[in-house]
Amino acid sequence: MAEYQSGFGNSFESEALPGALPVGRNSPQRCAYGLYAEQLSGSPFTAPRAANKRSWLYRIRPSVAHWGDFTAVPGEHWRSAPDDAPAVPIAQMRWNPVPMPGQDTTFITGVHTMTTGGDVNTRSGFACSIYTITSSMVDAYFYNGDAEMLFVLEHGNVRFCTEFGIIDAEPCEIVVVPRGVKMRIEVPDGPARGYLCENYGSPFTLPERGPIGANCLANSRDFLTPVAAYEDRDVPSTMYVKWGGTLWRADVAQSPLDVVAWHGNYAPYKYDMRRFSPVGPVLFDHADPSIFTVLSSPSETPGTANVDFVCFPERWMVAEDTFRPPWYHMNVMSEFMGLVRGVYDAKPNGFVPGGISLHNCMTPHGPDANAFQAAITAELKPVKQEDTLAFMFETRFPQKVTSYAANSPQRQQDYADCWRGLTKRFDPGEP
Repeated sequence: MAEYQSGFGNSFESEALPGALPVGRNSPQRCAYGLYAEQLSGSPFTAPRAANKRSWLYRIRPSVAHWGDFTAVPGEHWRSAPDDAPAVPIAQMRWNPVPMPGQDTTFITGVHTMTTGGDVNTRSGFACSIYTITSSMVDAYFYNGDAEMLFVLEHGNVRFCTEFGIIDAEPCEIVVVPRGVKMRIEVPDGPARGYLCENYGSPFTLPERGPIGANCLANSRDFLTPVAAYEDRDVPSTMYVKWGGTLWRADVAQSPLDVVAWHGNYAPYKYDMRRFSPVGPVLFDHADPSIFTVLSSPSETPGTANVDFVCFPERWMVAEDTFRPPWYHMNVMSEFMGLVRGVYDAKPNGFVPGGISLHNCMTPHGPDANAFQAAITAELKPVKQEDTLAFMFETRFPQKVTSYAANSPQRQQDYADCWRGLTKRFDPGEP
């Protein structure tokens, strides 16, 4: 049974055996229970205190003992930036949900990258993927040396067995696994599908609220970090590592999830998007979508994110004399959007749970013709948007479409037709 601690960015401590966690020091001469002390650093040692990420792990074996002779694994659909796929003509793009595979597919084989940007080797940029998993990993483990991983669950429950403990997650929740954290991914209740963002840049953090003040948006206490739970299993196993844009594998002799105690602020966590407290206009006009930011990976340019994670949950629409759906726009940022449940108000047709849309940098987009007509003729009384949850990975990088995504049978080749009904309405004689 998974157990959790509450709070975002906290310095936690947890032990699965009493006295396993040293008191008053990080690396005693001899650790309790014959454990090894090991530090996992997610930032440079000299990073400012507010940005310094590290945890101390007290484990049965150090990570160097969970190592072997690595060989490259052919990665047909799991890609990294910069991707060498041929250029795809600029266009608005949308995809239907990817069906569940008919064969056994683990997390390792079930990731299909849709877009990439930046460069994994300069720790700047991202990759956006979908995952489909039908089978749990058995005596197999993985860590990502390139990126922090943000999972958005859309269909099916997923169990993340990590070095820090167990996270059980369900659709409408997200799970963030920091760079370098070892894990095994299981699907205890059957097939699962969702979205994955690999963040090469600065770790995700809560955005500043500015004039909003101290409350609303995502609250720190709603983020849950696991408590210590360890495995002491000496069985032949496989370790997979994503490093330098390549997937590698090696044989190891035991489970690497052997952390008995830990303390620090660098750990995996989950968040339920249904707990997001939205704010919005209460008189007129449609606010920028940035008011829905859950997490942000900042760049060296203030206010310009490496990647923002934004969610659009249930909420009331009350603005008067206002075009309520998202307005038509062209954006310097690039938008990768998915739908977890229900209907998205700007695209009531053709965009379904498990689907994807891509509106790249300076590519015009906005409500389809049907949504526009409904918006300009609607009676503007308070309306609650219910049973809906969409999200967006928004990034400063142009998103390059992979060969898999460009040639996928799920790609809607007629997506742009949704705007063909936006006919000329101008009449200089009728103000």
